[in-house]
Amino acid sequence: MAFASSGQSGGQSGRGLRGRRRDVMTPLAEINVTPFVDVVLVLLIIFMLTAHVMEYGLEVDVPKTRSVRNSTQQLPIINIDKEGAIYIGKEPVNIHELGADIHQRYAGQTSVYVRASRETTWDLLAQVVSELGDAKLQVNMVTQPDDSMNRRP
Repeated sequence: MAFASSGQSGGQSGRGLRGRRRDVMTPLAEINVTPFVDVVLVLLIIFMLTAHVMEYGLEVDVPKTRSVRNSTQQLPIINIDKEGAIYIGKEPVNIHELGADIHQRYAGQTSVYVRASRETTWDLLAQVVSELGDAKLQVNMVTQPDDSMNRRP
């Protein structure tokens, strides 16, 4: 806590007209915000460095292909992990309620992204695509570019 003294410099005790001490210690009413700003800036930098790493909480190892089309559309993402669990974003969903859930959560949406792990069986993937097709949704598959296929020996 900081204190301010209203006395004279040099250690003299200033006496007023009636002999009272004028160098009474009173608390300083100002807050030093510099340490607070420093901590906030450090936390902001840490958040900025780690924010791009936090894509999703689900680990889905998508297959690699020769060419990948870049897209900037913001569409609902259906994730299928290697155990066969189906998620809309991070929330689990039943395969038979997939189309209805998408139309309910994302009203007016006509297409979706499907991210499936490499270990996902083709049968499950075909069933998911069929359910989405029955719900009149266009399916866009998510893949990763394979750099090793572009290299020539």
